[in-house]
Amino acid sequence: MTDMKRYRRSVLAFREAQKYLAGGVSSMMRASAKPLPLFFRKAQGAILTDYDNHPYVDYALGWGPLILGHSHPAVVDAVRKQMEKFQLLGAQHELEVQVARKVCEMLPCAELVAFSNTGTEAAQVALRLARAFTGRRKFIKFEGHYHGWLDNILLSYHPKGRELRSRQAVPVSEGQSLSGLRDVCVLPWNDPEALDCALREHHHDIAAIITEPYLCNSSCLMPRPGYLERLRKITRRYGIVLIFDEVITGFRTSPGGAQKVVGITPDLTILGKALAAGFPMSAVAGRREIMDLIPQRRVVHAGTFNGNPISLAAAKAGLGVLSARKGAALEKMHGLGEKLISGIAARAAGAGIPCLINGTGSAFHLSFTSRTTMHNYRDTLDCDLEIRDHFIQAMLEEGVYLIPDGRWYLSTAHTQAHVDATLDAVRKSFEKLQSF
Repeated sequence: MTDMKRYRRSVLAFREAQKYLAGGVSSMMRASAKPLPLFFRKAQGAILTDYDNHPYVDYALGWGPLILGHSHPAVVDAVRKQMEKFQLLGAQHELEVQVARKVCEMLPCAELVAFSNTGTEAAQVALRLARAFTGRRKFIKFEGHYHGWLDNILLSYHPKGRELRSRQAVPVSEGQSLSGLRDVCVLPWNDPEALDCALREHHHDIAAIITEPYLCNSSCLMPRPGYLERLRKITRRYGIVLIFDEVITGFRTSPGGAQKVVGITPDLTILGKALAAGFPMSAVAGRREIMDLIPQRRVVHAGTFNGNPISLAAAKAGLGVLSARKGAALEKMHGLGEKLISGIAARAAGAGIPCLINGTGSAFHLSFTSRTTMHNYRDTLDCDLEIRDHFIQAMLEEGVYLIPDGRWYLSTAHTQAHVDATLDAVRKSFEKLQSF
């Protein structure tokens, strides 16, 4: 039983927030935090401090963007200096060119870049480009993959029961327009037979296939050997635009993103989160002949805050840190993450708690399940969410802050001392779980 006195000031702050903010939070996913959405007063490096002055090792990292941790000196200095120059122009400046050039140097698919502000926006730009380039209307997405919250793409994110049996695209929210359902085909991921079957029948209508290269939004599942290669081969055969959604994996899995790790170059890539080291910014990057539809004025790409100087200053500094010494900071971070993963697995085994860890050293997910493998969203549905929630609350009491769905993100600010403290918290939390 959680002692809510421990979070007394957060409880009071949340009550006050509910008077003025819808749900008391600014993004509904945050409302799922248990025992309540905490309020924080300070963050530095890999440590958060809440309103009640409890410190936490942070593995949420703003839900992924803070690849360098909180208030990295290089980012803070760059943003401070830029604030003294100008905040917003509605015109051109050198940072746009410098950061676009850096992205093109780092990302295998990037020949041209278009900046926007959120992953949701960038996904819409990518789909619009694909439709214009191919002259086709429809696209394929996969169950459990998340590409933003707009009506035409927030489909079959986490379907259940009857929704799964229907094999149809399923809206997630009440009030969604249903007009976009005719333009999307939803398939199970990691299933080459389902893909082949759908494209044999419908390839003439398909403009794009959009996928997370690693399924970070549903238990951090990894592609089966050969699956992404199959996607690349079949999209080339049928003249379909392959879009990698690397909002999470971009610059987190490696300086060149997941596409560099797996050796598969998509036609377009959506970037966000780690791109600007915690500042709001996204981008579409890809083949010149597709991206050229924007300067040709065949595809509209607009936005008052696109390429804003503050976020670009942060991006320039952050990408500089990540790419330095051939990605040494990321390599070290991955090593710590792998130690954390193996340590959690060993402690779970010692406590007799069945669980499965999917992902990489930079982003992974802990599922409470007796399964030994999971390949697609449907494989995640028999996980024990009650035990997950108890574990996350126990970890909170032990000074470790996690995302409510069980994801863990590492940053370059994490150290061996943080990992050691976390594994001690894991041991104690598993001991508490044994009583449930």
